Amino acid sequence: MNATIDISYNQLLLLLQQMPVRAQLRLGKALTNQSIRAELDYFLDVFRTNEISEEDILAEVKAVRHERYALCS
Repeated sequence: MNATIDISYNQLLLLLQQMPVRAQLRLGKALTNQSIRAELDYFLDVFRTNEISEEDILAEVKAVRHERYALCS
């Protein structure tokens, strides 16, 4: 069963400040991890393309490595 509460940001902040510090830290880490996952999903969707194949990527990597090796020799 889900419940919904209408609460302002400031009210929520006051409630969270009453939590023990360790609980606040755990909550902060959980929210940070959630936002990182959401951003990663967003960027993966934005940059997803079928225009480049794995073979193209490998060829480019080999070319760059060859160029760098030639500069070091």
